[in-house]
Amino acid sequence: MHRITGRAGGDSLIEMSPTDSVNDDINGYHQHGSSGSGSQQEQSGSPVMPDVSVETCESLNTSLVSLAPSDHSDSPPFETQTLERIDDLTGIDKQQQSKDSVFFRDGQRRIDFVLSYVDDKDGERKLERRKVYESNLEKVGLELETEDKMESEDGKTYFVKIHAPWEVLATYADVLKIKVPFKANDIPDNSEMPMNWLATPFRLPEHIMHPEPDYFTAPFNKSKSDFFLIDDKETFFPPSTRNRIVYYILSRCSYTREDCADRDKKGIKRLLNNGTYSSAFPLHDCRYWKKSRDANCESERYNLYRYWAGFGSFFKEQPLNLVRKYYGEKIGIYFAWLGFYTEMLFFAAVVGTICFVYGFLTFDDNEWSKEICSEEIGGEIVMCPLCDKKCGYWKLNSTCNSSWQSHLFDNVATVFFAIFMGIWVTLFLEFWKRRQARLEYEWDLVDFEEEQQQLQLRPEYETKCTNRKLNRITQEMELVLQRTPTDIVGKMFVCWATVILWISLIIACIIGVIAYRLAVYAAFASIMKDNPTTQLQVVGPLITPQLATSVTASCINFVIIMVLNLMYERVAVWITDMEIPKTHLEYENKLTVKMFLFQFVNYYSSCFYVAFFKGKFVGYPGDYAYMFGKWSKLRNEECDPGGCLIELTTQLVIVMTGKQVWGNIQEALVPWLMNWWGSRKARSHPESLYSRWEQDHDLQGFGQLGLFYEYLEMVIQFGFITLFVASFPLAPLLALINNIIEVRVDAWKLTTQFRRPVAAKAHSIGAWQEILNGMAVLSVVTNAFIVAFTSDMIPRLVYMYAYQPDGEMNMKGYINNSLSVFNISEIPLANRPEDGENPLWFNSSITACRYRDYRYPPGHEKQYSHTMQFWHIIAAKLAFIIIMEHVVFVVKFFVAWLIPDIPSDVKARVKRERYLVQEYLHDYEVEKLKIQLSQNSQDGCTCTPMIYPSLPRHEVLSECL
Repeated sequence: MHRITGRAGGDSLIEMSPTDSVNDDINGYHQHGSSGSGSQQEQSGSPVMPDVSVETCESLNTSLVSLAPSDHSDSPPFETQTLERIDDLTGIDKQQQSKDSVFFRDGQRRIDFVLSYVDDKDGERKLERRKVYESNLEKVGLELETEDKMESEDGKTYFVKIHAPWEVLATYADVLKIKVPFKANDIPDNSEMPMNWLATPFRLPEHIMHPEPDYFTAPFNKSKSDFFLIDDKETFFPPSTRNRIVYYILSRCSYTREDCADRDKKGIKRLLNNGTYSSAFPLHDCRYWKKSRDANCESERYNLYRYWAGFGSFFKEQPLNLVRKYYGEKIGIYFAWLGFYTEMLFFAAVVGTICFVYGFLTFDDNEWSKEICSEEIGGEIVMCPLCDKKCGYWKLNSTCNSSWQSHLFDNVATVFFAIFMGIWVTLFLEFWKRRQARLEYEWDLVDFEEEQQQLQLRPEYETKCTNRKLNRITQEMELVLQRTPTDIVGKMFVCWATVILWISLIIACIIGVIAYRLAVYAAFASIMKDNPTTQLQVVGPLITPQLATSVTASCINFVIIMVLNLMYERVAVWITDMEIPKTHLEYENKLTVKMFLFQFVNYYSSCFYVAFFKGKFVGYPGDYAYMFGKWSKLRNEECDPGGCLIELTTQLVIVMTGKQVWGNIQEALVPWLMNWWGSRKARSHPESLYSRWEQDHDLQGFGQLGLFYEYLEMVIQFGFITLFVASFPLAPLLALINNIIEVRVDAWKLTTQFRRPVAAKAHSIGAWQEILNGMAVLSVVTNAFIVAFTSDMIPRLVYMYAYQPDGEMNMKGYINNSLSVFNISEIPLANRPEDGENPLWFNSSITACRYRDYRYPPGHEKQYSHTMQFWHIIAAKLAFIIIMEHVVFVVKFFVAWLIPDIPSDVKARVKRERYLVQEYLHDYEVEKLKIQLSQNSQDGCTCTPMIYPSLPRHEVLSECL
């Protein structure tokens, strides 16, 4: 019988006795059979439970036996020598095993984790670490089997295969409070939707959608293992749970024989960083394109590839239960959120497309564009130069095309769509809370956060802890990190100063791009003054100095965004590591805040500039405003008569589309190329020699922050379609198309191009939920300001209702009303065009030019000061912002109040499960006590004591006992 020992407190690892470890090594190939069937006592219903005791860290280190020869010559490592001797004893030929198997060479014990390493120049020190580390793993109870480098396809890589027997799994399932089934779910499922047959084409087979029956679950208790529905100990814990338990052990196991003074020397992560091991990963269960040849293997990877990762399944529902079972809850919750987000985008895309079509159909009713394009009005209006020296006078009808394009997005439907998106965001977030609550129950994640905080401490935090403190809630001593106020303030200052520094760097880059726009516009205007682009077919007339400047500046801005992203990712991880967060959840939340602040400024600053600053602080001829003062000669940009909205649309399309296209290429193509290059040698070997662990070793590692970047990509996209959607109603449609591809690309790369990630639990999308809520509130404000200040909607309405000269409800005369007059002779010499810059049609008979503003004309007693119409428009804009915000916020809060966060049936199921856990545990304890009393009775009396009244025996108890 195994004896379980351990270390106290946060350093505790449950260990097997040295004697048991040696016996397990010698008889390891046959142990699986006994552990699978169980002893006679286990089969009879009275399992033999191991004795549990606690030993100190010094006890562990002094009890380690020297398992390797003293000399470290070129002979094979000790692990290989041991296994060769075992092979001689057992008569097993390694060449006869199935290379596609995920089991030890005995074909029975499952491989739960794999470590790989390569001998190098620093081999002696690393060999010593590996010996101690693997010896400690064996003392914990894990079973190891090493594949010699001569058995690998490259001839130089050793593979250490790890198996967790039932005793280890049960012990740590108890420690981690893993929930397991104890009773079949007896609540009828009444969730059948009306006209459910319409969804048949989108359905997947039932065994794929629901690979496991529905059970009531409770945290596993090793001392009450017969309380749970255990049919087969080898399959009771799924592979995802097994590799999670093994990784928990690997992360906390020491690799030093010295006493506990050097607490840093523990954990597989440090061994990977210092090169002792080259990789550590759980195995995929089969090749993705064909099922495993081993009948004992589930081949879930094949099912995921066939029904989920294939692009032909883009219209099918996602097998989220299978994803959760194979990859764990953390990855499952991401794909559940991504799928739900994509479903909700469909409704926003439909409404946005309708608004765009409305703008297209009302093309001919666009009165102000007709006036701009007509020779009688637009062709007679001479506009003032848009820059100093290099820009000449120009006619209004030269902006005809941009005016028509602007109408596609700047129309009455824009206001409706902005209000709709404010409500859509609320519906999306509220319905996601309900979906998330249902998943929390179905995936046994209710009350998980407390467990996460208490049990899932980061090994990096544990190694830094020197003191213990009483937890007032649990009344248990827990590890705490001793920090002085000076240390806390110093680290916070360094961390946030670094963040502010990098955000300032982004702003500086954006200012540089703005300066580029101002400088290059003059050059484009000078080059295009004779309209050389009009000779180009189709696109020639569309190319203007404004468009050329906007497109090139947007492309440069996109390149800067991508470069800064690569640089800041490393900085954000570094400063987060320096803070030493307590749990993995806290680590990701801290990193999320820093990365999002950076990305928010990086991606959206250029759009904010175009939306809210360009054309707002221009001045007027004779008194222009300059970016860095008049000495810089960089005059602030103006909006053309068509408005700045079309330029915001251009900026949004380039940055958003470019990011999505680049992201998909980077996510899919780069891992594929790296895997192709890494496995090129393996293609020359027969498939029978390319083992399961070698195939996975040649794949890319998913990484601890793999999902972080996936969330970040989607949240940045969410910002584009909410913060600036009033300028581009087709943004949700582009996002929908991208996300349909994104779901399958992420599934494809996870299934085919990456090693199997270590399963992890997560009950929600974490800090991203609060970020989405904040962006939802901000989007109402930004869209209200875009409609009011960026588009020309409010000035047109004010003109139509208050300033139309004929008193009619139309837009005739709007263009002439919206342009002010300036006397050319009063333009300062520094602002006048140089000789040769003016077009051929310009002559001395033209005495006035027009500019975009509401100012009194020359000769008026208040010449060049703002008119009353200007102040009426400002008042109307502010009134619109207040009204729109209040209407949308009232609707948002009402919808949020109306929709409960947790469905009523989920509440009922959670309450029933908690009730059943208490009831069945009570009955279980009573039954065990009655059996114990009857066995210990000296006089043979089998009467039930009166303090333990007879209770009805439930079906599950009769099966277990």
